[in-house]
Amino acid sequence: MCAVVQQHDTREVLMVAWMDDEALASTLATGRATYYSRSRRSLWRKGDTSGHVQWVKRVSLDCDGDALLVEVDQVGAACHTGDRTCFDASPLPVRVGSRAEA
Repeated sequence: MCAVVQQHDTREVLMVAWMDDEALASTLATGRATYYSRSRRSLWRKGDTSGHVQWVKRVSLDCDGDALLVEVDQVGAACHTGDRTCFDASPLPVRVGSRAEA
């Protein structure tokens, strides 16, 4: 399932990854974020190669039970590019809407 990863104290969204049952079980048991690579069809633990570890503070399931919010203490960069987050690219152009007055 989809896992949205957020810095626990600032609420900054760091990345989105995938977890299967085994990755979730490992994350909950070890306190380190573990994900499932759909391309390699294997588990990977954040920081094992890069040293950019994610210490898990809390995991929440969404109301439909099909997505996770993983709150972490990020050590170093979250993105494989070396950026702090995977969302450091320029935002897409959008016409900003506003709420209608009632």
